[in-house]
Amino acid sequence: MNTKRIFDLLVSSIAILLLLPFFILVALFIAFDSKGNIIYAQNRVGRNKVNFRLFKFRTMCTNADKQGLLTVGDHDSRITRAGYWLRKYKIDELPQLFNILKGDMSFVGPRPEVSKYVELYDATQQRVLSVRPGITDWASIEYIDENELLASASDPETYYKTNIIPRKITQNLRYIDHKNLWIDMKIILLTLKCIILKHR
Repeated sequence: MNTKRIFDLLVSSIAILLLLPFFILVALFIAFDSKGNIIYAQNRVGRNKVNFRLFKFRTMCTNADKQGLLTVGDHDSRITRAGYWLRKYKIDELPQLFNILKGDMSFVGPRPEVSKYVELYDATQQRVLSVRPGITDWASIEYIDENELLASASDPETYYKTNIIPRKITQNLRYIDHKNLWIDMKIILLTLKCIILKHR
């Protein structure tokens, strides 16, 4: 077991234990706000093209993904009132701590995509599937305002495919070529900084 995996196991276990009371409060917030499951699970493509179920706190109305996979802006009509606040502070991502504990994900690594977009990767781009996907990475920091960018695009789907995906993969490959535990710590701290500064 390498250092990165030991770090993921240790920190995710401690975080889950410490955040359990907060998870209960968030679950109640979601349950009282709208009907549906507390947790939203979606198929994503993981390391070596193995699919897994990525967990999030539900922030949209039930069956929202049937209307499209991309979230366009913070005020997408499918987002619930509770979901708006959970997304704003990235709280909806916290259940991915269980994905990390299971070994599906890491704290730092390329964000996992749905198969619809992975099928567009060329041979070079598919190298991002050689490592565990993560909660955050360089691309997550660069595209902290991704939803707003998509909201301002005349064709969000095309813009995502032709502009955002290639740029994200470039950042992902940069991470893979230079990854180590210190880089991971830097990315985690920068991510937290970006979230805090964005909502000051």
